[in-house]
Parts: sequence; C-alpha cells; structure tokens
Amino acid sequence: MPRRVLTFLLMVETGTRLIGYVQVQVGTQVVAVPVQAVNYDRDTDVGVPGGLFQDEKGSFGILVDGSASPEVVQAQIATAAEEAARRLAKKLLN
Repeated sequence: MPRRVLTFLLMVETGTRLIGYVQVQVGTQVVAVPVQAVNYDRDTDVGVPGGLFQDEKGSFGILVDGSASPEVVQAQIATAAEEAARRLAKKLLN
C-alpha cells in the first residue's frame, strides 16, 4: 500500500489533519515523515501536545497542536524531527 494511502488511513483513524512532510536525512537516505495536526483539548487531554510517534508498523510521524501558534508548531516540528533523525540513525545505520 502506498505511503500516501497509509497516512490518510492513519489520519481518518486518529482524527488528525495532514499539514505536510519533513524530510529527515540519515546518511545517504532521506525519509519523509508526515506532520499531522491534532486538536488538543487542554481540559481533558493529559501531557504536552505534539511530538514524534511510531506506529505499530514502525513508521514515524509527527503530531503538532492544531490550535497552537505557527511559532509553537515550528518548534514542535523541529524537536520531533531531531528525535526522528536520532531514532532513524539507530534503526538504519546499525
């Protein structure tokens, strides 16, 4: 199944909205990591919104707070992309 279809199915299942991809380079490989916005309810949700996640198949994705300012979203993406690079390096280079 193409990556685009898998991303769409994940979005429908989790109620997220695709806002783009971040390309993470590890060695000579480039991995496209989807960035999805989620509506975070500060009254009922626990924890800090945003960050890197890995699904049951091992694919990475980045969640950001859909109601945050552009500056906060950029910071969430940057932090999660750095974490993705570290984890992908361990996975792909070892």
